[in-house]
Amino acid sequence: MATHAPVHARPRRRISFDEHLPVDHKLNTVYRIGAGLIGAFLVVFGILGLINHIGFFSLSGDRVAGLNTNGTLSVLSIAVGAVLLAGMVVGGNVASTLNMVFGVLFLLNGFLFLGLLDTNYNFLAFRIPNVFFSFVVGLLLMTFGMYGRVGSSLPHDNPYWRARHPDPRTEPPGREHETGTPPMTMPLPGKGTEEPGSRGAG
Repeated sequence: MATHAPVHARPRRRISFDEHLPVDHKLNTVYRIGAGLIGAFLVVFGILGLINHIGFFSLSGDRVAGLNTNGTLSVLSIAVGAVLLAGMVVGGNVASTLNMVFGVLFLLNGFLFLGLLDTNYNFLAFRIPNVFFSFVVGLLLMTFGMYGRVGSSLPHDNPYWRARHPDPRTEPPGREHETGTPPMTMPLPGKGTEEPGSRGAG
């Protein structure tokens, strides 16, 4: 008879968005709106930059939609925007995670090029408005991505709260290795301790 090793640590459960929420749930809508709006702006911004035929490695660049850009930044904007738009189409955890990841990257990018302004290493032709834009977009993406995922007051029907607080009574058999929830071996209050099938045994 096969035996199971005792569970010493409770691993974090993999959260499957579609197991808990319909595709039109408000969390899914928030993630998609965040990725879609910012992704669409970045794609349009990048296309306008390419249309203006700005040099790919021009340190001075040119202004498009109130921001400075060059060919490299235009292509990078299109690529990032396309990824965010793809996340909007997929929705769920994918859109949420992409929002958070790119939010952090935008913040780091803002700090990086803040230090590279007016240097020969400013290969994206950043100016102060670009730095502010990176900070604002980074905070917006992180806010959209973390909405409903973090916090101390998440509702108990939230899929992320439920995944972090699995209920042994509702976990399907065979999921103990995923959730870290040991199977219930003690009888419930008011229940007998006799083995199944023992009734009628003589």
